[in-house]
Amino acid sequence: MPSPQQARAQASAITSAKAGQESELSPTAQLRALFDRPRLSPGQRRIAQYLIEHITEAAFLSITDLADRVGVSQPSVTRFASAVGFSGYPALREKLQSITLGTRPGGGAGPAEEPRGNELQAAVDAEIENLENLRRDLADTDRVIEVGRALSASTPLTVLGLRISVSLAEYFAYAARRIHPDVRLVTLGGSVAYDALLQSREAGGTWVLAFSMPRHAQETLTAVRVARSAGLKVALITDLALGPLVDEADVTFATGTGSRLVFDSYAAPGVMCAALLQAMTDADPERTQARLEDYEQVADEHHFFLRD
Repeated sequence: MPSPQQARAQASAITSAKAGQESELSPTAQLRALFDRPRLSPGQRRIAQYLIEHITEAAFLSITDLADRVGVSQPSVTRFASAVGFSGYPALREKLQSITLGTRPGGGAGPAEEPRGNELQAAVDAEIENLENLRRDLADTDRVIEVGRALSASTPLTVLGLRISVSLAEYFAYAARRIHPDVRLVTLGGSVAYDALLQSREAGGTWVLAFSMPRHAQETLTAVRVARSAGLKVALITDLALGPLVDEADVTFATGTGSRLVFDSYAAPGVMCAALLQAMTDADPERTQARLEDYEQVADEHHFFLRD
């Protein structure tokens, strides 16, 4: 008789599918694809980042207002529009407006929003929106499946999370150890991270899963660069769509974080963790089953858990 966790692992395997209208990308994902140009200058990347982070408002700004908000010149905005494939800023703005309005029912302005309630309710609303965007992004499961297989095959598998990102890294590593024979958790930066990453590579590891949540730590960027220089590939879970951390990663899963309260909340990154863990279980079902069975036997023998 499989445990509830084993049953979930068996029943919720990811299938590779692009499901018709469900494959519509979130506004954030559409902008990431639109601005995915390898030769954007630092100033142009600032413009792109601003548009991604403020799409609803930015889509209706004049070229003067956008330049002022970002802190660049108007000609810089024009050059940016050209760099991402548009004849000028008016054409880019029209595209931004279509992306923004396309997120509303019927493609129009739609009815006025219902009252958002108090700040706690507004924080929940923001997280619901993050989850809805993630749901759109996960309509195409192929990338998650591919990365899950790579993480599953990396022995050892290193999980990196520093400062505020420690909690997500610890959650992922804790769960991954149930289904993977050698998971190494790195939660300290500097020379400690350097040593751990080099040892992982020397032991035969091929991948690092890194977490970077706001405020993004310089030591995380340093650790990712060390991993890459050692020959490890890096999968990154972050809220960033662009920037030096994304540039260093081999693959990035950008998920929104809740920022309405004094400290951020991580509903969407948590689901992204669970999705990658599911993909890892699917990659080697026989190993998954054997390890979960062994763990359940030990847990029962030593009474790890209360019988709810």
